[in-house]
Amino acid sequence: MRKTFVCDGSMIITIPIGSLRDTGDGQLMPETFKCVFKDSYKIFAVKGKPKPLGAAQAITGVFILILGLSFLNTDVLAKIYILPCAVFVVCGILSYAAGQSPNMHVTKLSFSLNIISFFWSITAVILCLIKFHAPPQMSSNNLKIHEGLKGLIISLLVVEKLIAAILIYWLSKAVCRPHFNTLPIILLKRGD
Repeated sequence: MRKTFVCDGSMIITIPIGSLRDTGDGQLMPETFKCVFKDSYKIFAVKGKPKPLGAAQAITGVFILILGLSFLNTDVLAKIYILPCAVFVVCGILSYAAGQSPNMHVTKLSFSLNIISFFWSITAVILCLIKFHAPPQMSSNNLKIHEGLKGLIISLLVVEKLIAAILIYWLSKAVCRPHFNTLPIILLKRGD
């Protein structure tokens, strides 16, 4: 027969027991004891900082979309790498929500969209760099403004990529955890 439960140290129950000399009948075990459970979701919510990172991710996505709107009149191909950045806004909102309430479905959706967001930011940076080195088709004054905006968009896409990578790391710790088929470690401490 296969082992179905594994003692992995994720739950430790400490029970202080009284001294055998000083106890009467039924007083060996205390009425209350301490149970510590190392939950990876709580670690994500505390150390992963999903709320500020999600807010930064959403704000960065909004900035990219707003800056991209200035290109839509002059550069039709900018839609290819600007409009799908709405995923960043949705991803940031979901990351914030994952840190706000302990809902595993929201956390898994945020994890999935952060992976998509990470790869989209890489693709958008490449597309933007290709378009950045294309021959100019406008006056030199407008060209300098557009080149500066493209540089700002590239830097925001790099920031978006870094935020998504950090969130993927912390969300993977919360989502890709072992199932709850573990046995606790029970420690009995003597009251001597």
